[in-house]
Amino acid sequence: MEYLDFELPVKELQEQIAKCQAIGSESSVDVTETCKLLTDKLETAMKSIYGNLTPWQKVQLSRHPSRPYALDYINALSGNSFLELHGDRNFADDKAMVGGLGKIDNQTFMFIGTQKGYNTKTRQYRNFGMSKPEGYRKALRLMKMAEKFGIPIISLIDTPGAYPGLGAEERGQGQAIANNIYQMLSIKTPIIVTIIGEGASGGALGIGVGDLIYMLENTWYSVISPESCSSILWRSWEHKETAAKALKLTAEDMLKSKLIDKIIKEPLGGAHFDRNNVFQTVKKQMIDAFRTLDKMDSDQLIEARRAKFSNMGTFQS
Repeated sequence: MEYLDFELPVKELQEQIAKCQAIGSESSVDVTETCKLLTDKLETAMKSIYGNLTPWQKVQLSRHPSRPYALDYINALSGNSFLELHGDRNFADDKAMVGGLGKIDNQTFMFIGTQKGYNTKTRQYRNFGMSKPEGYRKALRLMKMAEKFGIPIISLIDTPGAYPGLGAEERGQGQAIANNIYQMLSIKTPIIVTIIGEGASGGALGIGVGDLIYMLENTWYSVISPESCSSILWRSWEHKETAAKALKLTAEDMLKSKLIDKIIKEPLGGAHFDRNNVFQTVKKQMIDAFRTLDKMDSDQLIEARRAKFSNMGTFQS
């Protein structure tokens, strides 16, 4: 597993524990007490490090290369019943946007999510999680299909933003995102949105309109990334930590601003430290959310969803 700069003390202690256990298994020396002391020290260090993360460190954790991505969640939640659907029926199949049908406890859901890659080859294949217009049009096509058959929708967001390339702009990137936002306000089936990593700009909003919106603990949601904000304001990336703090982009900030409904706790150290734990936590939250929304008819859903977004922010006449 890879480690970030502020995680190096954790790495060192884990290596010491591994060596201690190896000595115990390869010899007759009793290392039980030593291993326990190191384990206690590791737990204390992790609580100290991960319990006092800065906004920028949370941004780094949200991008951790070992962190589970959308397809990891989808396969874990659906028990490998996931049937991926492809294409926008207009131009192409965007590999950065995935979607399809799957079941959670015998309830069918339409899963939609932005997918990143695990290595250089797959990152290029997935366009680093940056969707193009055809990706957003594919997502909307699948949402409309779910609406037609009365299937609830789960949207998983993890994107550094929509792809800003010339071709994407020529094919109507802004219009595709705007149309998704507009159409999602009128979808007649429940929409549950969860930010599992990065939630950047319109790239996230394009599949981010929902009845219930959740964020995992070590994720961020903002109109712009800290690096881009720093580049615009200070003409340099050197102030990205200051920008991260000023943007109020953490899950705690979003909940305080009433832009999300709940923070989903992660295992100590982040989602990548205990994938099964976070999968089960997210699964339970999705089931609970569905049971809450399933009690409402389509008119109530749409009215509440529109009111939810209309009431965001403050206005002065």
